[in-house]
Amino acid sequence: MSENGGNGLVQLTTKDFKSDQEVRWCPGCGDYAILAAVQSFMPELGLPREKIVFISGIGCAARFPYYLQTYGMHSIHGRAPAIATGLSTSRPDLSVWVVTGDGDALSIGGNHLIHALRRNVNVKILLFNNQIYGLTKGQYSPTSPLGTRNKSTPMGSLDYPFNPVSIALGAEATFVARSIDTDKKHLTEVLRRAASHKGSALVEIYQNCNVYNDGAFDAVKEQTENQIRLVHGEPIRFGADGERGVKMRDDGTCELVSAGDDGGLLVHDEHEEVGSLAFALSRISHTPHGPTPIGIFRDVERPVYDELMAGQLETATSERGEGDLKSLLHAGDTWTV
Repeated sequence: MSENGGNGLVQLTTKDFKSDQEVRWCPGCGDYAILAAVQSFMPELGLPREKIVFISGIGCAARFPYYLQTYGMHSIHGRAPAIATGLSTSRPDLSVWVVTGDGDALSIGGNHLIHALRRNVNVKILLFNNQIYGLTKGQYSPTSPLGTRNKSTPMGSLDYPFNPVSIALGAEATFVARSIDTDKKHLTEVLRRAASHKGSALVEIYQNCNVYNDGAFDAVKEQTENQIRLVHGEPIRFGADGERGVKMRDDGTCELVSAGDDGGLLVHDEHEEVGSLAFALSRISHTPHGPTPIGIFRDVERPVYDELMAGQLETATSERGEGDLKSLLHAGDTWTV
């Protein structure tokens, strides 16, 4: 820690956010890269560590709170968004983050996730998507591609996979983005934008499980021709030399085209109030085996649940005065047993 410009404020460093716990993931796991990116980004928040909370559910990603020198909770399978909602609404002074995996968030935790997003609770949700259940040894997950063969589906999965970005947009999330574990610069910029957003923010992070699903995202990790980088206000082009682009069809879906120039190409607008454009972009690639959008799909303003609830409480107090719990419990119909 160091003094910040002589004003007496303590400037935290990456080292200050590293706990004394041994990091225990499989060697080569993508979680290491994400942890390093988050730890190096945390000082940018300008908050003391006791004002930051990481909440996780169950799974490999759920170890995260142990490795960050902040407050944290390793909670219940799929319930991290619900617990984070309670904390965010009761302690609006805190920066509340959820770390979850594709199984934790989209299987048993599916309802908790979509309701936190639709309510626009002031939480930041990092969804690590490795398209597999890693902690329980390689069963197919809600994002595993159709036909995935593993221990739980030796003849191939019959379940059509979720697209996490599409789900978040369908739930009317006000901030939705996607990044990749190996691109620290891009991931850090997305984290920066998510942190500054007022309301719910979901960031899907493609995360490699090198033991049970190695190479799932190679098509977009190393090959720039398959990364469709979304930049607000710019025509959507991609390819090694920007030779391809995205156009909008008459039916509202997107198509990939050769792009000699910017004429007719779709211009990305992350602030579009209606989420139709962002949703159409999310459907370009259901699973990342070809050209796939990366970046911020949507960033719009909407009243935040925490503030709306606080407003109701303030109104009730001003109109009725401080509540009396004993009177409340004995009001209306009561019974003596």
